[in-house]
Amino acid sequence: MDEKANISGHYASGDLLQRLRAALAEDGADPDNPSIAALAPYDQFHGRGLEATEEIAGQLAISTGDHILDVGSGIGGPARYMADRFGCRVTGIDLTAEFCQVARELTRLLGLQERVSIHEGDALAMPFEARRFDGAYSMNVSMNIADKDGFYRSIHSVLKPGGWLVLSEIARGPGGDVTFPVPWAGESGSSFLATPAETHEGLEAAGFAVETSYDVTDRSLDFGARSRAAVERGEKPPHRASALIHGEAEMRAMAANVSRGIAEQCILPIEIHCRKPG
Repeated sequence: MDEKANISGHYASGDLLQRLRAALAEDGADPDNPSIAALAPYDQFHGRGLEATEEIAGQLAISTGDHILDVGSGIGGPARYMADRFGCRVTGIDLTAEFCQVARELTRLLGLQERVSIHEGDALAMPFEARRFDGAYSMNVSMNIADKDGFYRSIHSVLKPGGWLVLSEIARGPGGDVTFPVPWAGESGSSFLATPAETHEGLEAAGFAVETSYDVTDRSLDFGARSRAAVERGEKPPHRASALIHGEAEMRAMAANVSRGIAEQCILPIEIHCRKPG
């Protein structure tokens, strides 16, 4: 199995939409007429889920006339959130065919087809013309991409001069090797972490100017503590995407490895804002 197929296989199950519909029904939501709020625990497949998406959106100046790119769009939660909040157009691209199929169906159910489009494809070979987008974001994606320099150059090429890029990722920390499985990889052959310094260097080499960079470890630890407290109270955790995609048992093992990795500084949750010079 080649690298791309191995990565897609880590995420695809073949029955994701059916399991999502069952989860919505269990929550008391109508699977045929879901709301963005009902989908949020499941369709924000990245660290801290909707909370992280809202934080990033709150830092961006997006207008109704903007066209932005979601790199590694998953099942489309952030793309639909951005389109609904700002009235802009969002194009998503993802390597996993099942994710794209589910994303399109959910977008249809929410009536957002005019503002959200999803493309199945490789972020290293964008199927878009140069200088198309006003901005781009990528949330917990580059951990599956070995060619970081190619990834950054690919995004740079499709942004307009002055366009912005936000990366919300897991970086490699000083604490040693990651224990697998984790949400982005079942084994080391599919995990490609870079240090924050390497990420900055790669972005700058691709032509970006790094404006701000954050270590969001404290936010991640706080979110984890609040999620555990909710479960202890007999409530569902606010972020249920990993359990939906990987299954409850696998999710528990992944969550434990991520918590250990953050505590031991094997992994560092980071957020970087940069811009293509005008």
